[in-house]
Amino acid sequence: MLKTPSLSCISHTVIGPFYAGFIAVLILLSVSSVTTFAQGEWVPDELLVGFRGGISAEQAENVYRAHGANKIEEIRRINVHRIKVPAHALDAIEHSLSRRPEIKFVERNRRVAPDQLPNDPSYPNQWHLPKIDADLAWEFSEGLPEVVIAILDSGVDPAHPDLAAKLVSGFNFYNYNTDTTDGYGHGTKVAGAAAAIGNNGTGVASVAWRNSIMPIRVTDTAGYGYYSTIANGLTYAVDHGAKVMNVSFAAVAGSGTIQSAAQYVMNHGGLVVAAAGNCGCFDSTAENPYILSVSGTDQYDNLASWSSRGTYVDLSAPGVSIYTTTNGGGYAAVSGTSFSSPITAGVVALMISVNPGLSPAQIESLLESNADDFGAAGYDTLYGFGRVNAHRAVAAAASTNPLPDTMPPSASITAPANGATVNGIVQVAVSASDDTGVSRVDLYLDGNLHSSDNTAPYSFFWDTTLVNDGSHSLVARAVDAGGNVGTSATVSVSVNNAPDSISPTVNISAVGVSRHKLTVNVSATDNVGVTKVELYVDDQLKATDTSNPYSFSLNVKSISNGTHTLQARAYDAAGNVGISSPVPFSK
Repeated sequence: MLKTPSLSCISHTVIGPFYAGFIAVLILLSVSSVTTFAQGEWVPDELLVGFRGGISAEQAENVYRAHGANKIEEIRRINVHRIKVPAHALDAIEHSLSRRPEIKFVERNRRVAPDQLPNDPSYPNQWHLPKIDADLAWEFSEGLPEVVIAILDSGVDPAHPDLAAKLVSGFNFYNYNTDTTDGYGHGTKVAGAAAAIGNNGTGVASVAWRNSIMPIRVTDTAGYGYYSTIANGLTYAVDHGAKVMNVSFAAVAGSGTIQSAAQYVMNHGGLVVAAAGNCGCFDSTAENPYILSVSGTDQYDNLASWSSRGTYVDLSAPGVSIYTTTNGGGYAAVSGTSFSSPITAGVVALMISVNPGLSPAQIESLLESNADDFGAAGYDTLYGFGRVNAHRAVAAAASTNPLPDTMPPSASITAPANGATVNGIVQVAVSASDDTGVSRVDLYLDGNLHSSDNTAPYSFFWDTTLVNDGSHSLVARAVDAGGNVGTSATVSVSVNNAPDSISPTVNISAVGVSRHKLTVNVSATDNVGVTKVELYVDDQLKATDTSNPYSFSLNVKSISNGTHTLQARAYDAAGNVGISSPVPFSK
């Protein structure tokens, strides 16, 4: 029974139990076909809602319950709620929630299904290992069991002779239990591409021979998963010691929910590697700074015809006829970026094995700077920074000194402005950056911790009616993984929640009449703010303007000749009305 939705893509992630964080999100291909994650379907009655810092679980529930929705689950690490809404009202509720000040983002829970492309299942050898110089990389390390690769997918065959001895405890986020048996077959293939046992006289070898595998099941028996199960899997894996996570799903880099989860992983020392996809087209997904996306290449270092390309692609790796493990103890050749990503994840695991002190940023930089450059010189949207080279990347990792993290993050409050007068509900926005990544931002009100936010963009919900009117100070403190703290300049604001009884000031500043056209300019000001200005002709409402400068253009053909009277009325949010002096005009 589905307890928590999952993305309809098939992928598997391998994670080390003693090391937190590198996640690879990848796309796998099936035994006799290329598995891709097609343009997906949306769960017809579910939304994922990301809340700002300062919102309690109870407050969050009150927000969407007022719209007729109910909580299914909360992804606590990233403050995202998965909610059930009436299917007929999905569009309206999504729109209404997106306008709420408490909310960062709202998106539909997406289901992504695997596509199938023809492939040659008879390719018997593992051409991809010498192609990326894996044999030379093994001279540095064949991997360490304590560096675990998490495979977020359909599960892993627990009895496969090339995998069984490598499995560590994982979790099933589809059924919410510990049964991570492969219910579809995709995850076992992905796991074998990343970390099948090598040098054991059985079956196949892989990039990371000795690294352990953590199976995280995020799909149903048909291979369907959801944004929510993948996000749950990512945060679980890094919290349980994973450094590398492989997610072989397409269409994940553009999800706000998964981006928040991937940022959480990176902030806790991990890296997410994702499959670029198998659409064979240019994908307009924006570059995601928290996910390493991998396209697929063939035996001749050409981009595979089915591989997606776009500005979000970071690297490429072999993805055609990859011989790997299959459910039930077998082996087969498979194709797709679902396998390009676990191959890359395996290289990441080797890099961490030779130098566990490297930061996620260093790992990504070394991978990209030591890739074999194909296509246009330098970065391009087909190969990214190039096709991964395991030997050069691992050698560079072995010779690179981990950078001591002594530099604090930078932090600044971008809203409200220093000296501003505020009232009611205020959104406090903070800009924070760091050379290794910001773990969280804390907001202090008058020297006391108000709330925290651990995903960008950093923003907070402040109900000023809970404090006394008068001067108050806001300070933001950004914390990185090394414990370094950067403190913003103090922003002083004046809270004024006293009832607004002051009417706007309004006057008609210019009038022009030309044949049948009347133009009028109105100036209006208010101590809090003008919400609208109305224009009257002979005490009859003719037009309304809600934005400054307030200007009107009327067709007065139907107005009789002679002298008439203009008057303007300005309103504020409290309902106070200011009325201008009457101004005559002649037609």
